[in-house]
Amino acid sequence: MKTRICFDSLLKQKKDKKISILIGSRQVGKTTLLKELHKIFGGLFLDIDVFSDYEKVSSYENFINTLKINGYNQKQKVMFFVFLDEFQRYEDLTSVLKNIYDNHDNIKIFASGSSSLTIKSNIQESLAGRKHITYIYPLNFEEFLIFQEREDLTLKIKNLRRIQSKNYYTLIPDVFSLLEEFLIFGGYPDVVLAKGNDKKEALKDILDLYIKKELVDYLHIEKIRNCKILMQSLAINNGSITNYSELAKISALDSKTVTNYVEILKETFLINILKPYFSNQNKEIIKAPKIYFLDNGVRNYFCNNFNPPKKRNDIGFLFESFCIAEILKNGEEADYLKYYRTKLGQEVDIILDRISELIAIECKYKENLKSNDLCGLKNFVNQYDVKKAYLINLGEMARGEKINKIDCFNL
Repeated sequence: MKTRICFDSLLKQKKDKKISILIGSRQVGKTTLLKELHKIFGGLFLDIDVFSDYEKVSSYENFINTLKINGYNQKQKVMFFVFLDEFQRYEDLTSVLKNIYDNHDNIKIFASGSSSLTIKSNIQESLAGRKHITYIYPLNFEEFLIFQEREDLTLKIKNLRRIQSKNYYTLIPDVFSLLEEFLIFGGYPDVVLAKGNDKKEALKDILDLYIKKELVDYLHIEKIRNCKILMQSLAINNGSITNYSELAKISALDSKTVTNYVEILKETFLINILKPYFSNQNKEIIKAPKIYFLDNGVRNYFCNNFNPPKKRNDIGFLFESFCIAEILKNGEEADYLKYYRTKLGQEVDIILDRISELIAIECKYKENLKSNDLCGLKNFVNQYDVKKAYLINLGEMARGEKINKIDCFNL
């Protein structure tokens, strides 16, 4: 298995009795991670998408009997490991897992699921205090380099922070060449490992499976054609302020349905929603958000645009999406990410609105910075109690009194 950064953390959960739940979109590698853990720890692996496997654990009695058949002894002192892939498919399974957790100290469960919306509603109460959730996203850029068998470049990136350079683009041109590929085709493992035009075919397969399994079979979306039009419109307007009324017109859906579908796309990890930052949080609820695709390859598939960065006019938005996704993949809470915009049009791409601190981040896909590139950040820093402010760019790393200019590889 190619290395995933979260794997060491999952290994350590071996000693934690809590149910370990892996949540993420389809095809991001959840099953691969579960199978690798199963290979190391042993025990029982079941695919709950297969009904006969579900039946084996569909009740407390069935669950225990199945484990006994596979070598489990209720008196054993060592953990017996159980791996359940796509466990969210059946709501009643959550109560079974609760009973297993409450009555057996020698059973450790790893489970994966692809719909955060359903999982959250099912486990909120029944598994309260009994679970450990790990979000699995498409590859981040470091993992992408590992999958490309360029671990040597990850070391170069980690050494960047020691350099105060006016143009670090020239120091690591081979890294930037791969960054361009990543910005266009994204980080789904099957896409990263595919070659040439097979990358587009891999993206098509991922989206076909997502629409069939997630939207149609599982969430029972009826107006799937309209939903596809909605997704395409969101892709075209990626990173722009969202106009729900306009989306409703384009997709021929009512506004309530559009709002519902957008929430579904968010909770199934296709998109991320950034609310505007206000010191008065009530305003965040009524003001229009920005919507970004979590994976640029998926976004570009909907737009049918796989041109390289130098031949497209949306590279700034793709770079913003990349920065937002990297922050999420490195463990930030999605609800903490917001954006800032004044009535005069001054903006900051990302505001990390944590409980105890504010961090402002501007993203510029350029080597040569101009003074007006800092205007939005300066405005925000002067108005609010900001702990840190960063300008992510391609050309300069420098520490300032209030604003630090940094690279895009160590977010």
